[in-house]
Amino acid sequence: MIIIEAWYKIMDILPFGWTHYVFMKNALLAVLLVTPLFALLGTMVVNNRMVFFTDVLGHSALTGIAIGVLLGFYDPTLPMIILAVVLAVSINLLKNITKTSIDTVLGVFFAFIVALGIVILSRQGGFVKYTSYLIGDILAVTPKQIAWFSLIAIVVLVYWHIAGNAMIITSVNPSLARSRGVNTFLTETSFTVLLAIVVIVSIRLAGILIINSLLVLPAAASRNFARNTYSYTLGAVIISVLSGIAGLIVSYYWGTASGATIVLFAAVFYCLSALLNRFLIK
Repeated sequence: MIIIEAWYKIMDILPFGWTHYVFMKNALLAVLLVTPLFALLGTMVVNNRMVFFTDVLGHSALTGIAIGVLLGFYDPTLPMIILAVVLAVSINLLKNITKTSIDTVLGVFFAFIVALGIVILSRQGGFVKYTSYLIGDILAVTPKQIAWFSLIAIVVLVYWHIAGNAMIITSVNPSLARSRGVNTFLTETSFTVLLAIVVIVSIRLAGILIINSLLVLPAAASRNFARNTYSYTLGAVIISVLSGIAGLIVSYYWGTASGATIVLFAAVFYCLSALLNRFLIK
């Protein structure tokens, strides 16, 4: 790819030893593509109190892997995406038709989906082989995966341009949104489907255990000091990108898991923003 080759040449100019390794070049490019997407989606996740929902989506990857193993898929990504999308739509349907607390519904789905995945994988003897999905490995990202992330980034940005205002007003006041002609069910469902796809595709980079933190922490940190939607979104993107870059570089020198190190930096930003909100912002 021409873009990848140009990126490699730019990285070779930088006066740092780690920039001359292909795996670090790929990893940094993936970080620059994925972290802004996580920040954008994370703002809506935090606004709509969907933190537990995204955790359920992430852990559904285990069952998606199990289904892929049963069906003979060499790469279980497709079964993982299909299951996550079905799960997202089902949860959104139940949220609208049941009187049960959404936390209870999510708890039921979470318990079932995780247990089912572990049972299938342990019976097939493949659980250990797929534990890499638990922590992820952004250093193993390939140019082909980067191309997919680029396509997903375009889709997310187009969706944000078309449905961004509808999502914001729906998250603030669903009744007001409906009175203004917004189809809140369609808006919420389309967002959850998009969120499910991004989460599952990114599982190999961040890992099942921490991908929810990458979505939530930058947005939560930005919300501590933001005073309007623009500053909230911009702050989340900046924090997410800075956490991604810093975490990746530090993990290279420390020899630690990149995804987890990125989360630690995001957590530091959250703590700093909380202190800023508490002591400096009036």
